[in-house]
Amino acid sequence: MSRDKALFVCQECGGTSPKWLGRCPDCGAWNSLVEQRSERSQVRAGSSAYAVASSPEYLNAIAVDATTRQHTGLGELDRVLGGGLVAGAAILLGGEPGIGKSTLMLQIAEGLSRSQRVLYVTGEESSAQVALRARRLRVQAETIRVVAENRWELIADILEAEKPSVVLVDSIQTLYSDSLQSAPGSVAQVRECAGRLVRHAKATGASVFLVGHVTKEGAIAGPRVLEHMVDTVLYFEGEAGSPYRLIRAIKNRFGAANELGVFEMQEKGLQEVRNPSRLFLSQHERPVPGSVVLATQEGTRPLLVEVQALVTPSPLANPRRVAIGLDPNRLSLLLAILHRHGGSFFFDQDVFVNIAGGIRVDEPAADLAVAMALLGSFRNRSLSDGTVVFGELGLAGEVRPVAATDTRLAEAAKLGFSRAILPRGEHPRLAGFTTLPCARFQDAVDAAFTD
Repeated sequence: MSRDKALFVCQECGGTSPKWLGRCPDCGAWNSLVEQRSERSQVRAGSSAYAVASSPEYLNAIAVDATTRQHTGLGELDRVLGGGLVAGAAILLGGEPGIGKSTLMLQIAEGLSRSQRVLYVTGEESSAQVALRARRLRVQAETIRVVAENRWELIADILEAEKPSVVLVDSIQTLYSDSLQSAPGSVAQVRECAGRLVRHAKATGASVFLVGHVTKEGAIAGPRVLEHMVDTVLYFEGEAGSPYRLIRAIKNRFGAANELGVFEMQEKGLQEVRNPSRLFLSQHERPVPGSVVLATQEGTRPLLVEVQALVTPSPLANPRRVAIGLDPNRLSLLLAILHRHGGSFFFDQDVFVNIAGGIRVDEPAADLAVAMALLGSFRNRSLSDGTVVFGELGLAGEVRPVAATDTRLAEAAKLGFSRAILPRGEHPRLAGFTTLPCARFQDAVDAAFTD
């Protein structure tokens, strides 16, 4: 006979312990172990619905077909996915409440339903609520099938009967399985239901989209293993009060990671922004101190964004250091480089840095642009009109080369820029475009602020 087995499961990492502990031995989180009881069952060979007898094969003897990608109907999402949707892929989408995840899922269902059999599983809303949203967005829903269910055993029966080629689950935190006695949304339930959906995708070739909630820190709720189980992890981002939404690929087994897609939320849903560089560029009539245009690279896409800096005398004993859209530790490093190699002292100044448009820049190529913006605000000097800046700064004051120089310059030239301050190296020659290569930080300062 089967009997219940008590385990204490960490709600942060999913680690288990046979007894309660004040601190998780795996991740070190305090007061995160919660008792869960699951039925201990005898597992027999071949009892799994997806069990397939297999034997080892030589890698070079395995037949590989060319990967066929299905277009979702949203070109920006196809770019983030690596060119389209791959059959059998498991995709996890996370984002804050109200940012538009369900709207995006409905638009994806509309685009794929033109050529695929689509099933929309909603665990948070009723079927009538989904239909109401579809009418508001004017989604062509004649071929989209919807079921409001959150019990895995019933969902598995529906999948077996319908045999859809695309499954959209909104959201994974609402699903539960009868094999576990913990509540929906717990670590064990999220891991178990996600694992079964991923196995279904791999066994049948159906593509699965999973919507995930996020914590107050911005990470996807549930065990970290959830992101390891799926093929692609997407984050849906957007500033409060802004109509623009960004989809960023954090992990992608079928394309480039850190790819970026840009959308605008309108009355009829999410609309693609074809040229996001114009969205993030400055609207100043003339050059102003503290504003520098950065040529950054998001995945395979070159992007021009405005770096804004404000340096002002501080009345505080400990001046403020604020970075929005930039790593604060990187800002501290750049201030030290400016102190040592730029001859500028910020120990009594409040420093504010902002990447305009709500985008976040993490690549080191932003170093030179941020440093030029800080120095321009501090000295009340502006760069000449039509100038873009990019390059990594080393602690010794050198300007280090970065990748994708040619695509950055081509994007700048396409948008009407005529001058670039960049690291020394081999650069493409563009008609009417001037490059100012720099080996040291002082060379970049001279090129930027010498009349």
